[in-house]
Amino acid sequence: MIILKAENISKQYRLGLVGTGTISHDLNRWWAGVRGKEDPFLKIGSVNDRSTKADSDYVWALRDINFEVKRGEVLGIIGKNGAGKSTLLKILSRVTGPTTGEIKTKGRIASLLEVGTGFHPELTGRENIYLNGAILGMSKAEIKAKEEEIVQFSGCERYIDTPVKRYSSGMRVRLAFAVAAFLEPDILVIDEVLAVGDAEFQKKAVGKMQDISKGEGRTVLFVSHNMAAVKSLCTRAIVLENGKTVFEGGTDESVDYYIAKNSDKIIKMNYSSLDENSLFQEISIKNNIVSSGKTLRIDFKIHPKINEDKINIHIGVYDFNDEKVLHISSEYFNDGYIDSKNKNPICEIYKNPLIQGFYYINVGIVVDNTVAEELKKCLIFEVMNGDFFNTGIILKPSTLKAKALAHYKWC
Repeated sequence: MIILKAENISKQYRLGLVGTGTISHDLNRWWAGVRGKEDPFLKIGSVNDRSTKADSDYVWALRDINFEVKRGEVLGIIGKNGAGKSTLLKILSRVTGPTTGEIKTKGRIASLLEVGTGFHPELTGRENIYLNGAILGMSKAEIKAKEEEIVQFSGCERYIDTPVKRYSSGMRVRLAFAVAAFLEPDILVIDEVLAVGDAEFQKKAVGKMQDISKGEGRTVLFVSHNMAAVKSLCTRAIVLENGKTVFEGGTDESVDYYIAKNSDKIIKMNYSSLDENSLFQEISIKNNIVSSGKTLRIDFKIHPKINEDKINIHIGVYDFNDEKVLHISSEYFNDGYIDSKNKNPICEIYKNPLIQGFYYINVGIVVDNTVAEELKKCLIFEVMNGDFFNTGIILKPSTLKAKALAHYKWC
């Protein structure tokens, strides 16, 4: 059953001003409407690219967006900052209207677009629960039946009768999410607000959204820059770029498209410092081809000025969802430290557990228990699926999990 349908949604803004423009522009629009003509300002306007200089007073924040959402689906909406994601959610939530196009929905919509959306700062948390419930069209009895669950889930019981203006941003998000989730909307619209909450709350929130969609059959529209959360939660996704839909499909395919589109993934197997005083002078991956199950060797060249006895190197391997999949440290070898006389230490992961894909490496050097230098994305490499179990069979991409234990050594 289709519960939400967006048809040819476009949104135009005038740059630098509030409103539609000048009186003359409004008169032109009115005169065109009287004659049954199209709004003349819909024929102009530049593409929504925040990184380029404006060549028009008007910009299309969204242009010809079309999609359908079924009951019980979790639709992810992903894209770079300024791609039009929040504008689309505001239109879907009736916060603002589209310039052209039409939104068709069935049932109540609850929105969580930014911290404290819909909250009155002078009212207490409890009073805001009833205010939001009333806005959703619920009776006082219906809200009261859910009140205890909302307060308990939010974790703000001590401050529930305190004005919301005294809440931290994280507390506001906790309460706002609890209100939106437990007051049983048919469609729950969530922007990137969960990033404000702590790790414990994010875990609870994702679990609740899964319960809402799978257990209760309600629909969720979810915007996030956390690709791991999108993959774990969403059943389908669309990718926005410069206000237009550039991809629509399964979650994994959409995330892969977005990552490939927005990261050049230039293989970088060697790093050389341009700073002669840098502690990391050179770092390199010696493998021509990195395969699952084979040895992955990382060589370092450390500045000769280091004479301290207590030196450690930490390596973090990340996928392009920015999830750490491996952490490797020299502190578990050679009595807990690298030999300071060895200016060319080597790390060998001799049963590389990484699945097929692209990865990058962050490194840090610890001198006398203090982080002395860190490098981000110093190396970028690609892993190919290999014969991990030495059976003559090349693994399929889903067979091996990247978070397997890595066996490695330092020398």
